[in-house]
Amino acid sequence: MTGPGTDPRAVAAGAPVPTRRGTELALLGFAVLITLAAQCIVDLTVTGSLSPELATFGSWFTALWVVAHVVVRRFAPYADPLLLPCAAVLTGLGLVMIHRLDISGEQIGATATREDAPVQLLWATVGLVLFAAVLVVVRDHRVLARFAYTLALVGLVLIAIPALLPDSISEVNGAKLWIRVAGFSIQPGEFAKICLVVFFAAYLVDKRDVLALASRKVAGLELPRGRDLGPVLLAWAASILVLVFARDLGSSLLLFGIFVVMLYVATERASWLVIGLSLFAGGAFIAYQLFGHVRVRVNTWLDPFGTIDEGGYQVVQSLFGLGTGGIFGAGLGRGRPDMVPVAKSDFIAAAIGEELGLFGLVAVIVLYLVLVERGLRTSLIVRDNFGKLLAAGLSFAIAWQVFVVLGGVTGLLPLTGITTPFLAYGGSSLVANFGLVALLVRISDAARRPATPPAATQQKLTDAPTEVVRP
Repeated sequence: MTGPGTDPRAVAAGAPVPTRRGTELALLGFAVLITLAAQCIVDLTVTGSLSPELATFGSWFTALWVVAHVVVRRFAPYADPLLLPCAAVLTGLGLVMIHRLDISGEQIGATATREDAPVQLLWATVGLVLFAAVLVVVRDHRVLARFAYTLALVGLVLIAIPALLPDSISEVNGAKLWIRVAGFSIQPGEFAKICLVVFFAAYLVDKRDVLALASRKVAGLELPRGRDLGPVLLAWAASILVLVFARDLGSSLLLFGIFVVMLYVATERASWLVIGLSLFAGGAFIAYQLFGHVRVRVNTWLDPFGTIDEGGYQVVQSLFGLGTGGIFGAGLGRGRPDMVPVAKSDFIAAAIGEELGLFGLVAVIVLYLVLVERGLRTSLIVRDNFGKLLAAGLSFAIAWQVFVVLGGVTGLLPLTGITTPFLAYGGSSLVANFGLVALLVRISDAARRPATPPAATQQKLTDAPTEVVRP
């Protein structure tokens, strides 16, 4: 199978295959231009002058993507040219909005006590170092399948550690997701997500035929055999344990959703989706009845205005901000996104919706859709089954996370506490997502790289020296 832009006739004729690295470089330049223009608009609107740090920020931000492009050009020359630019635009827009929230205190005559934009730029640098390291070390994505069970163990340990630590070290806003020591904090669940997706892909490739077997039809659905429900029940039990002990609805929903969708992709049986949704709905209902923190989240979601003093304030302010932004937004620097608590991380989408309006928020969603679509396209054209499932799982992880976050911000779903990929403030999320994109780049390079034409292989065999051996 050949990738997009690869003509089999041209390959057979020995013609070079376009790598599209020039397209990637041009799009990265456009992403840098958009980021710097938005930064200038924020500074001029809020303070009336350009920030003295603008030149340093612009040089640093530009250098990051130039280095990333050089690494891709050297180690993954056939990779999809849209993956890295999408991440660049989203990261740049996130940095601009965090900077805008840093200086928002000056609008009311106060001095900002903390600048998070420079810290986020440092995390972006660390993330791109991980991006480059993945491409340099992992030359063939199929190697990851050998370490599937080891990565599964690592992922489960990363999820379990915060739940086992004292609340003073691990708890933030009621959820036990963090490890905080000596002023440094990390959210290990972000890295666990990638480890578990790799394990899911390798496991489902091995067990796909067994899981695809059906025993009987019920209401038009071909249900699997009872003995094959074990993996789903284990994933369901793990997600419920995360919900109970880590008090984290978002990670629980994210991990179980990824597994069920990858199971559906592997077996092509819709009955797995029905079984998965039923199991999670039942587990969530039981958790609602037994645990107070789950009840608070659901009650806040059902009636944020009625629970404004008990946790609904964030959602109410978010809805007011989105309503104020309207269709076209108040303009960069002209809104009051700082009125929403934790706007830099959990509610950065509300800040974008207020200042850029519905059009701006939809544009951001379209960027995510392009990133996910290119990942799913890679899943379709890559030649090996492990790569297909891994690319599909990583792409769905981004899509599902964005859906859950935006659902919480707009009141469609209960608040989860997980961050918006690339946009929101948070080093763990940013670094982990750059690692995720690096894996997609590696798989897309394998998918688009032209295969050795059969004619050339036959010619080599024909030209090989032969020797007749007589008895």
